[in-house]
Amino acid sequence: MKFMDRLVSQLAAAAEPSRARILLLLAEAELAMGELAQVLGQSQPRLSRHVRILAEAGLVRRKREGAYTFVSLDPGPAAQAILKLLQDLAGDPAPVAAERARLAEVRHRRQQALDRWFAQHAEEWDELRRLEGPQDDVERSIFELASAHGVGELLDLGTGTGRMLELLAPLARRAAGLDRSPEMLRVARSKLDAAGLAGVDIRLGDVLAIPFADASFDTVTLHQVLHFLDGPEAALREAARVLRPGGQLLVADHGAHDVEDLRERFRHARLGFAEDEMAELLHRVGLKTATVRRFAGGRVPILLWQAVRP
Repeated sequence: MKFMDRLVSQLAAAAEPSRARILLLLAEAELAMGELAQVLGQSQPRLSRHVRILAEAGLVRRKREGAYTFVSLDPGPAAQAILKLLQDLAGDPAPVAAERARLAEVRHRRQQALDRWFAQHAEEWDELRRLEGPQDDVERSIFELASAHGVGELLDLGTGTGRMLELLAPLARRAAGLDRSPEMLRVARSKLDAAGLAGVDIRLGDVLAIPFADASFDTVTLHQVLHFLDGPEAALREAARVLRPGGQLLVADHGAHDVEDLRERFRHARLGFAEDEMAELLHRVGLKTATVRRFAGGRVPILLWQAVRP
């Protein structure tokens, strides 16, 4: 397709009111089709048609994960330029203010359910995590990569029961852990005290709004966290923000899989991440992938990514 034809097609795709709203919503986060249908008040068939038109125009991407389809804004320059045009024309208040409020409510209810699940399973979390793969091998690799690079000042995001702090805090000049579950942090404090690591800074907080300044840490870890989040890119962006130049981010999470029952049984929001998908996410938040390791032997594969901030 010639450039002018492509441009006209993209502008026409974005000009329809529902599709313009979809683009404005996707500017904030990747969304599941069900979420979009709910917040827009549209049927799935009608929404699917709008999303198909936007995808064919190269403005959005669709990704199938088991029974769910996720939609994200295309990272290319055309989609970004059209989005900026929509945002500039929309002004303030934005025409999707009502939809944003409905989306916030949907996600609030989902987060409440996840918080309740973690509260109920905090004591058995370490054992539940080991059911999903060869955690000992993963931990050995995390220790090896972290120590070879140099841990320096450490932040463990979504620290849960504090296992990464147990593993890496002895190598760190300073160590901190962040989690939004008080019950998980209660278990973490007990374990760290027993390990002689009572000086670790444990805080209640959200990985999407890290309460530390830019460039505060040399090593940041995200261990089995991202698959619980609606917005994994937002968490990676926050992690990159608090990393110092030359610092390392270590992400251990599920590789892409199709074990759908993990959504209901363990409140997983995502069915893992393909190697190239994570590489693109890391690139988008300003990090460079240095190492990727894959571990098999459990219900789902586990991948370990080491990325550095230039």
